[in-house]
Amino acid sequence: MDFETKIYTRIGGYGRYNRIVSIFSWFPNFAVMLNLFCDVFYTLIPGSYHCIPDPTLLPTGFLFSNYSRQGYLNFAIPWVNGSGLSHCTLYKYPRNVSNFIDSIPKEIVPCTRGWEYDQAAALQSNYVTEWNLVCGDYWKIPLQHICFMTGWIVGYVLLGTVCDWLGRRQGFLLSVSLSGLLGVAVCLSNSPVVFLLLRLSQGAMLAGVFLSSYLARLELCDPPHRLMIEMVSGFFAVVAELLLPGLAVLCRDWPVLQAVATLPLLLLLSYWCCPSVFPESPRWLLATGQIHQAKRCLHSFSTRNRVYLSEDIYPAENLLSEIDAEYPDYTQPCYHSVLELHSTRVIWRNCLILCFTMFIGTGIQYCFIRNLHSYSHNFYFSYFLRVLTGALGCIFLCLSVNRFGRRGILLLSAIITGLSSLLLLALTQYLRGGLVLVLSVLGLLFSQALAMLSAFFASEVMPTVVRGGCLGLVLAAGCMGMAASSMMELQNNRGYFLHHVIFASFAVLSVLSIMLLPESKRKPLPDSLKDGESQRRPPLFLSREDNLPLLYTRRGASEYNPDSYSRLVSATRKMLIKDNLPYKIIVPSQSPLLPSNLEVHCILEEEALREDLS
Repeated sequence: MDFETKIYTRIGGYGRYNRIVSIFSWFPNFAVMLNLFCDVFYTLIPGSYHCIPDPTLLPTGFLFSNYSRQGYLNFAIPWVNGSGLSHCTLYKYPRNVSNFIDSIPKEIVPCTRGWEYDQAAALQSNYVTEWNLVCGDYWKIPLQHICFMTGWIVGYVLLGTVCDWLGRRQGFLLSVSLSGLLGVAVCLSNSPVVFLLLRLSQGAMLAGVFLSSYLARLELCDPPHRLMIEMVSGFFAVVAELLLPGLAVLCRDWPVLQAVATLPLLLLLSYWCCPSVFPESPRWLLATGQIHQAKRCLHSFSTRNRVYLSEDIYPAENLLSEIDAEYPDYTQPCYHSVLELHSTRVIWRNCLILCFTMFIGTGIQYCFIRNLHSYSHNFYFSYFLRVLTGALGCIFLCLSVNRFGRRGILLLSAIITGLSSLLLLALTQYLRGGLVLVLSVLGLLFSQALAMLSAFFASEVMPTVVRGGCLGLVLAAGCMGMAASSMMELQNNRGYFLHHVIFASFAVLSVLSIMLLPESKRKPLPDSLKDGESQRRPPLFLSREDNLPLLYTRRGASEYNPDSYSRLVSATRKMLIKDNLPYKIIVPSQSPLLPSNLEVHCILEEEALREDLS
């Protein structure tokens, strides 16, 4: 049965209960993004740091009291032109020197007693300052981010399939429980290796929370509301990013910030005790053939949406009887996985194209953010500018996608992203700082819009039976793009030019591939693999043939509705076969006083026969 036309409207459509469930599905997005962007503050290197001076490396007759604090540091630590005190080296003097002049012979040695740090942005201590991950151990910082993104990739791929096998609700509860437990364990980390492994595991579970709530929210909406509901969840992510610097200032230490970020995940465990705020998707239950569970779920939705107050008589009961007639009693559940995509053509092609655009949208953001760093070294400038462009990207999608279509806006975002990147790549040394800033902000805005729309587009064109696994692949491709920036930092930004060239070229190539996508605007979600394969791309240009007559008159809408008529007939039949009718037809025990039409006709024929015989 077609869910949108034959089921969705008869259980209340996007009614009061569906709206309440959508609101509760936004809060997991806030909790997930709060934990995701904490990583920015955990791995932030302080703006200024230097070695702790070692008295054993100084001459025997050196007296600290003869120098000011700054003079002492200048005597013990080398000065690097353009960056101040050296981050990683100290002076080593001969032991028997008594005349302290500038020409005294001295060696340069690595730090021996640790480092002194200025306060990192918002936090007094973080992952870097806790275990001194600077100088020779700097490579552990981008490695931690790569492992964190690897956890998200694994979580998207595996837990997306879990959502297709166990359901959206079961996948959500499993992910929330484990992510909250791992978040508490991260607070107790006592070494960088333990911290890295726990953050990797928590990233996998956070991916499951985000994916399952995304799917459940989408499958409860009708076509006109799908975009707006998903974009509002994006604004919840923006709110989480805006609150995070203030929370970091209040918490001051990274374990406290981790505990505060884990608290919303623990509060989401209340969804376990209240199934009504996060129910199972009835669309997924029907698509996988779980008829008994689907009927209970549909009856619950119709009751909570109060469709029994409408003019139809018992619409939910009629719907359940139609489902019984459509599906036989011996129907067995049938589950699918992304491994079955190899036997498809259209679904696999759409998934591959959207993975490609998602990878470009997230990977190319590093090029624009790096230009922002070159414009201003202030951490908060680039941080809040990135958050602002994300909010503007959500607003842009809300205003344009429902009007111009998914494919057209995705194409526009890819074109502007590619052009901004190519202009920065070719003309940076010839442009003024203001133009570089404008192009960087413009590219950052449309690259974020490209990533958000790729995920939303994938959720609409992928069939329900494999929507979790396919959307997981698309989001995993986005995490691979985010990890690409850490690969550059792992190599001290060697190869950045090649990174920029590759992603700019990919953005141009994506323009051609986007043309092959179908349009999902105002269309129902596909449920089976057959529905997904039946999607075809619209023509690139309008047909020149005009099949309309010269004098075309618009016909008035017919008042006859076959669905309402069939429901009225079935309801009337049920009323007539009931024993306790409000009326009773009484059969008379004696003949009526006036003869019936048949009796009158017989009397007239007898009289005519008598006249003929006489």
